[in-house]
Amino acid sequence: MGKAAILTPLYISVAWILITSYQFFTQTTVTTVTTYLSTYSPTIGTYLASKVDIITFIHSFAWIFLLSSVIPSLLLGKERGVLVQFGVCLTLSFLAFVIQDALIGLGGALDQILGLEPLFQNPAIAAAYLSIPYLLMTGFDIRGRRKRKKEIIETEPDDSPEDAFITEDDFEEEEKAQEEEWIYAN
Repeated sequence: MGKAAILTPLYISVAWILITSYQFFTQTTVTTVTTYLSTYSPTIGTYLASKVDIITFIHSFAWIFLLSSVIPSLLLGKERGVLVQFGVCLTLSFLAFVIQDALIGLGGALDQILGLEPLFQNPAIAAAYLSIPYLLMTGFDIRGRRKRKKEIIETEPDDSPEDAFITEDDFEEEEKAQEEEWIYAN
């Protein structure tokens, strides 16, 4: 529990930074990618442009889902429960909105953060930025599967008999033991 007490503020801080920045830049990145796709496929671009709010929500939700799943598992391991995960998700969502409102009130800090917005008007950077939570989820899944597979392999009993490969020395010892048994039997 000591580890969790020390790491919890760190994890919550990092998660808040990721969620808040993602909320600031998701609209810009979705619009950039949609506009870029419109140049190559106007039909798909027009459809996506009409659904920008839904697409933005899905991408914003991806970070909240990822972080609300990862943080409890990092802090509590396999012992996490649904209520803990809900509490982390609620805390992250609440902090993201409260701090975002506070930054708007400060003005200067928000201007510095939003000064990075032109960076996300590059379609390649915007697409990479939008894909980060999905890549992390995929990586965590692959890592988790490998870890479970390794644990299963390590816990499986060894089915091969220990004396399957009898060496010459073992054979001679076995012969002596059989001779002694025969002598005592007679």
